[in-house]
Amino acid sequence: MFKSIWEDIKLAFNQGNMVIRLIFVNVAIFVVMAILPLFVKAIDFQNSETIYWDIVHFFCISDDWYTNLLHLWSVFTHMFLHTDFFHLLWNMLFLYWFGRITGDLLGDRHILPLYLLGGLFGALIYFLSATLLPDYYLVGSYALGASAAVMAIVAAAGVTAPDYTIHLFLLGPIRLKFIVGVLILLDIVGIGSLSNTGGHFAHLGGVFLGYMYVNQMRSNGADWSVPVNRTIDSISTFFSNIFKSNKGPRKVYKNPDASKFQKSKGSARSDKTATQGSHQEALDSILDKIKRDGYDSLSSEEKEFLFNASKKN
Repeated sequence: MFKSIWEDIKLAFNQGNMVIRLIFVNVAIFVVMAILPLFVKAIDFQNSETIYWDIVHFFCISDDWYTNLLHLWSVFTHMFLHTDFFHLLWNMLFLYWFGRITGDLLGDRHILPLYLLGGLFGALIYFLSATLLPDYYLVGSYALGASAAVMAIVAAAGVTAPDYTIHLFLLGPIRLKFIVGVLILLDIVGIGSLSNTGGHFAHLGGVFLGYMYVNQMRSNGADWSVPVNRTIDSISTFFSNIFKSNKGPRKVYKNPDASKFQKSKGSARSDKTATQGSHQEALDSILDKIKRDGYDSLSSEEKEFLFNASKKN
């Protein structure tokens, strides 16, 4: 049963768009963090709560620069980390609703860059506000969650299509710009009420990033998704090559009697057909990628393959 569930999850993850994949990652990490106290209590029941929060803070952004310097990974890990169910629920609902709109308007390849850049800029604004406005914060505060990253996607949707209409339960049709405006207003009010001050500052940082992302693309033609996606592809290729190299070298044994035999015409024809089939499959895969993510999403090897295929045709 569990194997079947796991296979279904992998299939949904592989076939889903970037919004679905981000939701899967956030939910999976939340589940791990929810189960973690069981193991911590089994190791040290009396100090389990302290140990648990030490582990959580290990992946969070801190208001202390020295702590952040020792935990550089936290600038990325904090935006996938939730410890409260409703915090996760609302972030994932907003990611799903507004991520679908942004993906339809800008393209799926913009979702992950928006998410990452929004989370990074939100973390920066949180840290700067904690440093410059210490009276607004408790000493030793931390920031976690996808809110700033999600708000970047929300703002990008609002800037791209402000008059896009969403039908809300009990409220009816409302234009996107009003929804985004209300969310921004709530964050501003939240700062004044000293309720989750760092979180609200981070949200506004995400909003600003989302606005600038779309504005730069419109006014200057600057596509910030290109360097982000290129970096992610390079990292993915790097680790992929490491795992391939870990398999070790393969030994090839030559059959000394191979020269005595010749392929029949039928087998040669089959080999040629198989080669043509694999070439066509690779070409179809590249064309599908262009249709889905755009030409800029192709790697240099894929662009070269496409160029050679066009010359051949």
